[in-house]
Amino acid sequence: MANKRASMLLAAFTALAVTAGCGSASTGGSNEPEQPANNAGTGAQAETKTEPEAPKEPFKLSIMANLHTPEVPSDKIEKLVEEATNTELDIQWVPDGTYDEKMNASFATGTLPQATYIKNQTSLIMLRDAIRNNQFWEIGPLLEQYPNLSKLNPEVLKNTSVDGKIYALYQERPLSRQGLIYRKDWADKLGLSAPTNVDELYAMLKAFAENDPDGNGAKDTIGLTDRSDLVYGAFKSVSSWFGTPNGWGELDGKLTPEFMFPQYMETMKYIKKLHEEGLINQDFPVTSKTDQQNLLITGKAGAYIGSMGDVVSLDSKITEVNPNALLDVQNKINGPDGKFGIWAIPGYGSVVLFPKSAVKSEDELKNILAFYDKLMSPELANLIYWGVEGEHYTMEGGKVVPIEDTKITDRDVKPYQALQIGGISTIDGFFEAKHLLPAKEKAEQLIVDNNNYLIHDPTAPLDSATFTQDGVRLQELIKDATYKFMLGDIDEAGFQAAVDTWLKQGGQKIIDEFNASYAQAK
Repeated sequence: MANKRASMLLAAFTALAVTAGCGSASTGGSNEPEQPANNAGTGAQAETKTEPEAPKEPFKLSIMANLHTPEVPSDKIEKLVEEATNTELDIQWVPDGTYDEKMNASFATGTLPQATYIKNQTSLIMLRDAIRNNQFWEIGPLLEQYPNLSKLNPEVLKNTSVDGKIYALYQERPLSRQGLIYRKDWADKLGLSAPTNVDELYAMLKAFAENDPDGNGAKDTIGLTDRSDLVYGAFKSVSSWFGTPNGWGELDGKLTPEFMFPQYMETMKYIKKLHEEGLINQDFPVTSKTDQQNLLITGKAGAYIGSMGDVVSLDSKITEVNPNALLDVQNKINGPDGKFGIWAIPGYGSVVLFPKSAVKSEDELKNILAFYDKLMSPELANLIYWGVEGEHYTMEGGKVVPIEDTKITDRDVKPYQALQIGGISTIDGFFEAKHLLPAKEKAEQLIVDNNNYLIHDPTAPLDSATFTQDGVRLQELIKDATYKFMLGDIDEAGFQAAVDTWLKQGGQKIIDEFNASYAQAK
């Protein structure tokens, strides 16, 4: 079976390679039909002899990509991609920890490659002025020419845009993975169901802390484990459940930061109550993610709010400590108003830009876009994400089961996932994983369900020069005041004083600039 599928894969690659060879490596690979070699004779077909067309030279493409593994990958996948796309790739792998530094240095010296990956939204925002200054190619008007690139989500593309123009291709990310992971065995023992609102969540956390869920006769457990992260920790998700906007929202017809909404204050009071009653780890403002997870793994805490996909790694570790432990997931937790909402990311992870210092003409740009269009075909998308069937994974019931030896996939496949464009919602025939853990299968379903209740950040495609320059520094004022309030070190007046300081030190300019950009975008 593996040999048969390998033959099918080779045939698919051969077809792609033939397609790639038909496009011009110097004219952008036009999709116009070929003209007849000989038009003589309108009656019976004239027999003509033509010399076979010489194969096109591979198109040379330089790429700088983010490396998330300790070592650079083998060239196994790279060679298959080159063969299928008729390209000669020059991939510069840069470790994640130094990627921004390397990218900025290359930008400053004019040595960026033809395709440059930008690792996240923050890094992209920092390049907006350079994009405005015509240092990168605009690609929006060209995307409709490519059958696969044209399937990219317009809303996500909009979130990457600068002044309404599209310059970047993006890697898809689920819009919201956030939810609750909890000890179902504890809940079953205490007669508790999955919480459906913030009051039921509080009741669960209180029971986990006070009703001896582990049965050891000691009061040595807590409800919720959290960490020093107001975004990917518990706070922002709980805040969504209370109805707080995502980053910014409209208040009296004007874009206003989330921390100026009453729901933000109600969220802080909720967490403060958990802290006062010992239902959360007391040092959560300085707790690392590793220590946060260890509290759940070692049976000290019963609930974790964050990415529901974390249930896989948490389950594998917790069952080593306690084989009888059972985790479950829940997404819909209604707020005091009886409604459910969950904050969303802009829908992309990294993006790829095309510097004019490296890409000298529109024809060259079209060749690069043609490569990425092929990379979005199901054959190549599955290759760079999953590897080769029979070698890196098997198929069961139409779904992927990766091999257990992660060293092989880390060596051969995982780094190439950084090259992916689009994702499961934009690539027809993109394989899904077969989840052996029921809680993981459920988590993936709930992540999709979250799409029906998303709270978007309206400022994602907007611009504020002051935010770009001072936003991180100013946000630290709010972050510090938020933690101080939840720990009981300041009251509502103290928090308002921090907001006033934020406004005076540049926050009001950020509000004004975002609203001006918002009005212009309407």
